[in-house]
Formats: sequence, structure tokens, C-alpha cells
Amino acid sequence: MSKRTHVRALAAIGGAAVVAALGAVTVNASAAETSSNAAGAESGRLAAAGVQNVRRPAESLIPANIRPPAGSKLIGAEIVSSGTQTYTCTAAGTYVGTASVPEATLVGTLGFVHHFGGPSWQAKAPFDRSESKVTAKRVDGVDKAGTIPWLLLKVDTATGTGPLSKTTHIQRLATSGGVAPTAPCTEGQKVAVPYGAIYVFWA
Repeated sequence: MSKRTHVRALAAIGGAAVVAALGAVTVNASAAETSSNAAGAESGRLAAAGVQNVRRPAESLIPANIRPPAGSKLIGAEIVSSGTQTYTCTAAGTYVGTASVPEATLVGTLGFVHHFGGPSWQAKAPFDRSESKVTAKRVDGVDKAGTIPWLLLKVDTATGTGPLSKTTHIQRLATSGGVAPTAPCTEGQKVAVPYGAIYVFWA
């Protein structure tokens, strides 16, 4: 199996996991949408990733305050393949209430994406030869018991020419883990807590 075929296979698996985890309605393009350049490019990207159907979360399952603006177009979705949220202990001897720094590998309809501090998301070759990168700021969130919040973020910087570079909003959904430890700690001490999530990218 060639490296490119292997990557495509992994992306297809990631895309399937996204579809299963979101458990929602299939996005079917209308005849008019299919004829447009944007839809044609989207179809090509999905075909390249080996994903036949992309599903977005049913709106009734997503709180209104973390939905993207009306009229937003789905770019793609990625699931955390492996990831951590890193916390730094404060002078008060606690991790609780401190900001975390993500470090994760995502896989899905945009291929492999590196998620790291900023927060930042960077697409990886060969799916995106320009290795597009975006950073974003939190717009709003929904707390979830026992896990990190669901979020809506707005992109504030973008580089590259790939699909990711067109992103204006990002949702973090279906989270698991990643919560700051409650045990006492020594100032400056760091701890990396495993987490899971789905990231949905919108333009």
C-alpha cells in the first residue's frame, strides 16, 4: 500500500467515525449546488478522502449559542485520533480554572490536521500541499459534566490555499475527558490530560 493510499484509508476511517459520532442527517447537495464550483470542489475533496457522505449534527442536538451563523457552509469534520489538554499549576497550587493548551492529531474529511496551542489547526500534506493554518478565538461554549465544554470559535487568522483556509467558524462537539485534575499541585507543574472531540469546520 502506497503512503498516499494509506493516508486516504485512514482519512476514510476518520470520516466514518465522524459520521457515526455525529449521528445526524446526511448533507445531500441539490442539483443547483452540485453544478456550482464550490460544491464541485467539496465533492472532489470528499472523494479524495474516500468519504461518500458527510453528516452534520442535527440542529436540535446543538445548543443555539454554539451554532455557526445562518447560511454557513460545511467544509468538513475531524475527530481526535489522539490528543491531550495540558494544564499548568498556578501559584495557588491548583490546575482548576486555568487555561489548557491542546495537542492533538485529527483525522477526517480534511485529511490529517494538527491541533495545537493558539488554539491553532494546521492541515497536513498530501491532502493540503499548502498546509493551511487557522487560529481562532472562543465565541461561546456549553459546559458538559465530566468533560471539557462544547465550543463555537471564530477564525481570526488564516494562511494557505487549502479548504481549511476558508474556515470562518469551528465547533468543538462530542467531547470526552480533558478536564483539569482537582488534586493539589506544585506551581509550574504541568499535566497532560487525554481528551476526545469532534471539530466541525464552517465557511
